Amino acid sequence: MENLKMLPTSTLENSADRNRFYNTIDEGNCAPLWSVLHDLVSATPKTPCLPYIWHWEKVWPWIQEAGRMITTEKAERRVLILENPGLRGLSAITHSLYAGLQLILPGEVARAHRHSQSALRFVLQGKGAYTTVGGERVTMNVGDFIITPSWEFHDHGNLSEEPVVWLDGLDVPIVEMFDAQFMEYNESLQQEVTRVEGESLAMFGNTMRPVEYSSHSHTSPLFWYPYERTRAALETLKLTREPHDAWGHKLEYLNPLNGQAAMPTIGTFMQMLPQGFRGRPYRATDSTVYAVIEGRGSCVINDERLPFSPRDVFVCPSWMSYSLEADQDTVLFSFSDRPVQKSLDLWREEIL
Repeated sequence: MENLKMLPTSTLENSADRNRFYNTIDEGNCAPLWSVLHDLVSATPKTPCLPYIWHWEKVWPWIQEAGRMITTEKAERRVLILENPGLRGLSAITHSLYAGLQLILPGEVARAHRHSQSALRFVLQGKGAYTTVGGERVTMNVGDFIITPSWEFHDHGNLSEEPVVWLDGLDVPIVEMFDAQFMEYNESLQQEVTRVEGESLAMFGNTMRPVEYSSHSHTSPLFWYPYERTRAALETLKLTREPHDAWGHKLEYLNPLNGQAAMPTIGTFMQMLPQGFRGRPYRATDSTVYAVIEGRGSCVINDERLPFSPRDVFVCPSWMSYSLEADQDTVLFSFSDRPVQKSLDLWREEIL
């Protein structure tokens, strides 16, 4: 093997020679690490995501207009994507997550399909619509958290006389990063209902499970978490303990079989802020999407105040300090990519 010779220092320091070298290696699809190192490995998280709030009073007329403009038959899923202003055109609310507001009108059906992306539904307005997952149909009410596991057929319908809107959250950017996207349609418009409504809640929602049950899935077999139960748990916490300095009374939705996050890629939470609560500044590496279910208050992030009220949705980007304030008793749903970060030993938080 030939001995490698070092270039003279004078040559290395000559910008014209460096540029010729860069052009040469560029033709072979190589690039110098030293020119981008500090952007790749930064001292603290760098994100193009920006804080933002989607006020219900502003988006609700657009949702209604979409209902007049296109049917679920043509749209398949009538959704307004909530695009982070720093990620426009990428169909993403954070670097790793997608969010949208889905409308289903009385009498409509959103056809059955399945995909490798995991999805959550959080009902913001209306009641009486349903979703069917794995052959079980559940009726959706405001505040309910519902999971659509990866590669599970699901369809929606509305048997009520009012429009129903829910917040969709999916791990689309994560699945896209791994180039693992798959999608398939059911042979029929709606899947056959083969299980009794509430069956999964009965089997897994009481800290118990059928002794013969086994599964290799990392997603909770309990796919419907009714708001009534969650709200009662928060109210009990409010009566029996002091709120945490940063997040008040906060609960995480879990997989009852293993105690881990209910979804393998998306962490989901519900919290209550008592009236007059003024949270300490907090930051974490998981960008978090919040939906307001009850109450009024503000999120103060990077010295910007975002006032919120019911059905508003707002996002707090990675490692940006924010604090929550409540003018009334307030209940917030939130989701982030925390389970992924924790599984990769990346997640970090700090109370300031």
